[in-house]
Amino acid sequence: MLRNSKQPRVAPVEPPYDEATAAALESLGPPIALFRVFARRPERAKAIFGWGSYYLSRRTALTLRQREIIIDRTAARCGAGYEWAIHATVFGGKARLDAAQLRSLAAGDAGDECWDESDRAVIAAVDALHDRNDLSDGEWDALVEAAGEDGAVDLLLVCGWYHAISYAVRAIRLPLEPGTEAASLDTFSPPQGGTP
Repeated sequence: MLRNSKQPRVAPVEPPYDEATAAALESLGPPIALFRVFARRPERAKAIFGWGSYYLSRRTALTLRQREIIIDRTAARCGAGYEWAIHATVFGGKARLDAAQLRSLAAGDAGDECWDESDRAVIAAVDALHDRNDLSDGEWDALVEAAGEDGAVDLLLVCGWYHAISYAVRAIRLPLEPGTEAASLDTFSPPQGGTP
């Protein structure tokens, strides 16, 4: 049985930060709880920054919209309310995701009317990876049509990475960040089993 605690299992570092921790946090971005957990070991935070500096930038082969659809759908499928709320709040508008699309990412499917064919291919690929850890030839072809071959490879890696992030935020029991409560996953979907 899961404990329903409001306190995370691993305490994020708190200020004042030592020099190494401060430098690690500065590279990651705003000092949200997840980044402060990563920064408990500055070398871990630096390694994560290296990965994120490509996948959360304009250098990736994915568009911002595709990237956020992948992240939001993965977080929703994993029940990672913390990660969902951050991305829906910070990037939802930038990715031009409207309320119907956010509801669909949380609890719908690729066939929902709010999606075009390109978005459907991305969502279907995320769902297939979550459900089967693989893509059929048809799913692969549709994804390549939507995102190109390099975008398809980036989707595989972003989807896998956000499974890892989802595992971390759920297992650590990170509470929602201040200011993200309105975008709680519970707001967009029926309750899931367990405690996110």
